[in-house]
Amino acid sequence: MSRKSSRRRFLQQGSMAAAGFFIVPRHTLGRGHIAPSDKLNIAAIGAGGKGTSDLFNASNKGANNVVAFSDVDWNQCKTSIERFPNAKRYKDFRKMLEESGKDIDAVTISTPDHLHAFAAMACMQLGKHVYVQKPLTHNIAEARMLTEAARKYKVVTQMGNQGASNPAQKVAMDWFDKGLIGTVHKVEIWTNRPVWPQGIPVPSDKPSLPSSITAAEWDTWLGPASYVDYHPLYHPFKWRGWWNFGTGALGDIGCHTIDSPFRILGLGYPTEVEASVGQVFIKDWNPEHIPDGCPPSSLVEIRFPATEKNKVPMKMVWMDGGLRPFHPDQLPSDEPLSPDGNGANGVYLHGSKGLMVIGMYGNDPKLYLNSGEKMEMPASRRDITKGMAEWNHQVYWTEACKAGFGSQEHEGLTSSFDYSGPLTETVLMGNLAIRSYMLRKEVKNAAGQTRMDYYGRKKLLWDGKSMRITNFEDANPFVTREYREGWKPSM
Repeated sequence: MSRKSSRRRFLQQGSMAAAGFFIVPRHTLGRGHIAPSDKLNIAAIGAGGKGTSDLFNASNKGANNVVAFSDVDWNQCKTSIERFPNAKRYKDFRKMLEESGKDIDAVTISTPDHLHAFAAMACMQLGKHVYVQKPLTHNIAEARMLTEAARKYKVVTQMGNQGASNPAQKVAMDWFDKGLIGTVHKVEIWTNRPVWPQGIPVPSDKPSLPSSITAAEWDTWLGPASYVDYHPLYHPFKWRGWWNFGTGALGDIGCHTIDSPFRILGLGYPTEVEASVGQVFIKDWNPEHIPDGCPPSSLVEIRFPATEKNKVPMKMVWMDGGLRPFHPDQLPSDEPLSPDGNGANGVYLHGSKGLMVIGMYGNDPKLYLNSGEKMEMPASRRDITKGMAEWNHQVYWTEACKAGFGSQEHEGLTSSFDYSGPLTETVLMGNLAIRSYMLRKEVKNAAGQTRMDYYGRKKLLWDGKSMRITNFEDANPFVTREYREGWKPSM
């Protein structure tokens, strides 16, 4: 346990003893009982949608207390209300932290992407451990800030890419570390996302707010984002397709699928990125230009230098919106593209000695060696996760919170911000390239005719240490964002 946690418990015990109360050790309660002093007090910012399972899994079947949660729309978190009827409920997480902060040890944050950094920073500055849904942040600068803040405030952190705790990831890592596929020169990753409306015009109608949300609560939902009127194309789910709130297909799935090669190959900051996106035509010869919305499909190439684990430079190719790779030479033509059976999502590591195929969340890795040999994960390793909810990803975080910052449990987490921060930066690097690709301006030719010049469609060179594109200044505003007054996160 950390010195800070030990001191807190000592003070708690001292004050309770003075009042005539004593904390009962776990062993005196009998088997199956948990002493109050061994429980973590958890709160949630966002208790509907993915927040429903994040909060429930972190409670660990009563091993921890859920003392409070906040959500602007209680219609979306009915399950959490039913599960935790004694938890205090708030519409504004800032009020929750102000009124109930003294009772809270750790917080799960499962809001739309645009609010992650502000909410997490507010919690960390109060010394609260945080579990933040993927992607960790809405932009690269926020990811770097949260990574540094976790060290500064000495809190235990975890990003919600649950496949990071999947034991199948260890199998794939062991195969690579043994040199079975040699050095990797290319990685291909693809997803069937978006599965929500994307690449569509910004809505122009103004429907009424649902009865469960007031105007002030809608303002809280917007948080750091530019003000827009409520629309069902934003809340409760379709926000993912708009840059004001979401991070598109890359943000939704990238932290799940890029995680495997990032971890296996020991990747760090990329050096180059380039993108192209699918077009939508409503009028002949005039593609729609919707800079506020994520594209219907994209193709992104990110390049990395050689690493300590992978001794050659490597390129990562990302595909979404239905784009998929073709069957590699090593993969039999009658086998599906990926372990999920329908080829909707998958990862290929192309090595000098063979191909590694990995499914969503790091699932079911397979090797197809150049020699013709095929290797699969042993059945005994597949069965190891039976009974685990999301591979205990949230549970491991809560146990690390109890042990304290710098503990063995903390160091053993698979997606603390020291790891998930740089991973998120890589994911969002793809979005930086996509948004740069959509930049345009009107130019005239020698005859005085006007046309649109998409001047950001180039290879972008990245200086990871200083967080800037070195060859195209107009791309650098996408490293961060403009914030509404009072909503900019800072350390």
